[in-house]
Amino acid sequence: MTRWLCVPLAAAAIAAAQSYPHYEIRRTPTRPLIDAKLDEPVWRKAKPAGEFQFNWWTAGAKEQTMVKLLWDDEYLYAGYYCHDRHISAFVTERHGPVSGDDCVEIFLSPNPDNPRNYYGFEINAIGTMLNFRIADWWQGPPRWEPEGVRYRTTFHGLPKKEESPDDSHWILELAIPFRNFARDAAHVPPREGDVWRVGLNRAGGITDAQYSTWSPVTTPTPNFHVPEQFGYVRFTKRKP
Repeated sequence: MTRWLCVPLAAAAIAAAQSYPHYEIRRTPTRPLIDAKLDEPVWRKAKPAGEFQFNWWTAGAKEQTMVKLLWDDEYLYAGYYCHDRHISAFVTERHGPVSGDDCVEIFLSPNPDNPRNYYGFEINAIGTMLNFRIADWWQGPPRWEPEGVRYRTTFHGLPKKEESPDDSHWILELAIPFRNFARDAAHVPPREGDVWRVGLNRAGGITDAQYSTWSPVTTPTPNFHVPEQFGYVRFTKRKP
């Protein structure tokens, strides 16, 4: 198991955490351009988080998703590269049901001791986003308007994306301001060694619709909302 996890967690939590993946988020020295290309040196040097798990697979191609994460004093950056030979997306309404389209998600729990306080960002291939916030201190509706989020997808802004013989992959590049998590995070921006829980997910599409996750999920049917089974990330000032 990754050694850094032994410091902030109790013995029982350490034992439970051995089942879940770990990732070191390195600090980017330059701010990437949010253009859905992931071709800058900082993205090329950043390490992928690891293979996604097909927890509920029954048939069809297991198309992998590569995710990289970076950070600076203002933003958490996420880059998704989705291998996909059948890309479709039709939802254009803000907070619409994007998980029925080709869609990726990042769920963030800034306090590893209270993973059930978590924040969701779900974005389909044409750039429609749904956001939610679930927290013991929040009394409002789950839908949420985060501040200052910047993102771009390969097919951003199209009224729809239908499957094409040319389909091979699509990309999401995302920048989320840390100020959105000030209520739950130990520090904003994070400090060296801070640990969060993170769910990285992919869903949807018409053909070969798979549900996959970075951290294994053990529910009998597809369910991404299991924060106790999110993976662990640690912020470091080391460069990619």
